[in-house]
This record gives sequence, structure tokens and C-alpha cells, in this order.
Amino acid sequence: MPRTRTTVISLIAVGTLLGTAGAATADDPHPGPSGTPTGDGAPGLCKRAPKIDHRIDRILDRLHADASRRGSLARLEQRVAAAKSAGHTEIETYLNDRLTFRRSLVPTLEARQKDLADVQKWCKAHDNGADN
Repeated sequence: MPRTRTTVISLIAVGTLLGTAGAATADDPHPGPSGTPTGDGAPGLCKRAPKIDHRIDRILDRLHADASRRGSLARLEQRVAAAKSAGHTEIETYLNDRLTFRRSLVPTLEARQKDLADVQKWCKAHDNGADN
């Protein structure tokens, strides 16, 4: 019986210590990289801005290309027309919904491109966000 009591008390003590350690790590005032942000991330955005700009240019070029280019609006319009002429209403509806979404991307991407140009001007004037 004393051995069982000692074992139970030891287990309770270990559980209490582990529970306290877990609570202490949860209340850490300096949580590290997974915690809340401490700034606006300007240096990182300034660093990535040229790549983002290139990616937006590439996507807009693809959307505005002619029907021979995969991913273009013209090609998808051609596919919608082909489905309509073939009488495939379900296919036409599906492709038409994709076309509507893809058309909505153009003004969004153009707005992002304009905003990114302003960000790049800010980055140039503020030493790429270092003098934040």
C-alpha cells in the first residue's frame, strides 16, 4: 500500500509540474516567429515587390493574349462559343462561370499593379523599409 501511495503522489506531482510548465510557455511574452507581428513587414514587402510586379505583368499578359494562348480570355471565350454551338449547355455554363471570374481578375490585378507601383516608390524613398 505505501508503494502505491508513493507512486500516485509522484504521478500527481509530475503532472502538476508539467501542467505548470505548459502554462508558463503559453504566457511567454516573447513568443518568437509564430507570435503576433511587430511591424508592417515593409522590408519584406520591399524585397518581394519586383517579383510580385513581374508575376502580375505575366498574368495580365496571359489574360490579354489571343486565342492561341492557354489561359487567355479570348481562348476561354472561344471555348464557351464552341460549347454553345455544340449544344453542351452544362459545359457552356461551367466555362462561362470561369470566364466571368477570369474577367473579374483583370481590374483587380490592374489595381494591385497600381498599388504596387506606389509601394515601390515608397520603398525607394525609405531605403527599402529599413528606416521604418
